[in-house]
Amino acid sequence: MMRQLTFAMLLLGVIVSADAQTTLKSAFKDTFLVGAAMNRAQIFEEPGSGSAIIKEQFNSITPENILKWERVHPKPEEYDFAAADRFVEFGTKNKMFMVGHTLVWHNQTPKWVFEDEKGNPLTRDALLKRMRDHIHTVVGRYKGKINGWDVVNEALNEDGTLRQSKWMTIIGEDYIAQAFKFAHEADPKAELYYNDFSLENEAKRNGAIALLKKLKAQGVPVTAVGLQGHNDLEWPTVEQQDATIAAFRAIGLKVAITELDIDVLPRPPQQASGDAEVTRSMQATPQLNPYTNGLPDSVQQALAKRYADLFGIYYKYRGTVDRVTFWGVTDKESWKNNWPIRGRTNYPLLFDREGKPKAAFDSVIKTANRKSAHH
Repeated sequence: MMRQLTFAMLLLGVIVSADAQTTLKSAFKDTFLVGAAMNRAQIFEEPGSGSAIIKEQFNSITPENILKWERVHPKPEEYDFAAADRFVEFGTKNKMFMVGHTLVWHNQTPKWVFEDEKGNPLTRDALLKRMRDHIHTVVGRYKGKINGWDVVNEALNEDGTLRQSKWMTIIGEDYIAQAFKFAHEADPKAELYYNDFSLENEAKRNGAIALLKKLKAQGVPVTAVGLQGHNDLEWPTVEQQDATIAAFRAIGLKVAITELDIDVLPRPPQQASGDAEVTRSMQATPQLNPYTNGLPDSVQQALAKRYADLFGIYYKYRGTVDRVTFWGVTDKESWKNNWPIRGRTNYPLLFDREGKPKAAFDSVIKTANRKSAHH
């Protein structure tokens, strides 16, 4: 009996130490890709930037900003590919699945894109030509290297109607189909995604389903829907997350979790669940920034449980969910420290400000191990 117990404890020790050694990419290697969004410092591998964690833990990367229109194509005749080239070099060297973010969006797109040289709004045909040239140039440059593209980002309002962006008002609602068509022409093998936030809310989800069904019926090459996953400790519920993935699977689409983080701070009263409207800005108050000296253990544990619950759903839909990408690497560089209130101290990711794994990291690894042990 004693010997069996010792053997069991030894076995447990092996499992525990294996757990301690396990990386995110190895824990989910047969389930889905695990990705991180990279900032400029990480792309250029600056010391202390977190690029070492990316190499060790992740097998997919998305650039946070450097492929957005304002950065890569700041002026009509000027492209700046220096950072994007380095991003692709990093991904190629480390054998990673690369995602381009993002081709068509109403934010971080320069004003000139929608205007002629006199400052008047472009015609439909002129804006379509500009869109096509941009997509062909950017996607074409990385053809066969960048594996998938967020083609259209955030085209829907919260009620599920199409957002009246300049793309929409100048071109019309077929601007979405056109963007996918141009991206497919530029790289026929690349996966193409529609990406949005708060699709777990029913009205917006229904709008996305109607839009994507229509695109598919027209033969538009949409590979997957990206659920951004800017979550908090309460939203979305496990049931909402489950129902959302199931709904997109039902119309024949893959699902990627594309910008995952979990906000642990109190939500400003005027902010809706799942909102990720980058232009939003609110007034700071001490009540909305309670953890300036570190996260209490109770919240640390709540975050760990929350990540485990969500990863349980992602695992359940493995085969439909083929990538889970975190929006950032460590708490230090998360955009959540400055949005929607500047200068807050937030803790939304799996690695702390020093780059050390948190309780949430362990809970995600345990979810993978527990699930795979049952299959």
